[in-house]
Amino acid sequence: QVQLVESGGELVQAGGSLRLSCAASGRTFNNHAMGWFRQAPGKEREFVAAITWSGGSTYYADSVKGRFTISRDNAKNTVYLQMNSLKLEDTAVYYCATAQYGSSWPTVRPYEYAYWGQGTQVTVSS
Repeated sequence: QVQLVESGGELVQAGGSLRLSCAASGRTFNNHAMGWFRQAPGKEREFVAAITWSGGSTYYADSVKGRFTISRDNAKNTVYLQMNSLKLEDTAVYYCATAQYGSSWPTVRPYEYAYWGQGTQVTVSS
C-alpha cells in the first residue's frame, strides 16, 4: 500500500506560478513511475505529466508542455509539479498517482496507476 498526499494548491492569478508536492509513504516509492493528473468540474480526469522511477525521463501533455515541470526526490519520497505561466484552463483538482509496477512508458492512462492521492485544488483567476 502507498499513501499519497498532495499539497501546494491555491488561488493564483493567470500568468503566475505554483509548485505542487506529493509526499509518498508506505511501500517503496522509488521503484515506480509517478504521474500528475487533473480534473476540472464536469470533465474527465486528464493526464498532465509523468516521470520514471529514476527521474531520468519525463513526459507531458501537450497542453502543459513548456510550462510545467515534473521532478522527484526519491530520498524525500516526494514528487513535484512546477507550474508556470498558469492559464485559466489550468483550474482543476490535481492528483498525483503511483504507476503500477511494470507499466509501459509513457504512463498516461489512469488505469495504469495503482494509487492516488486525495487531490489539491488549483484555481487560476483572471
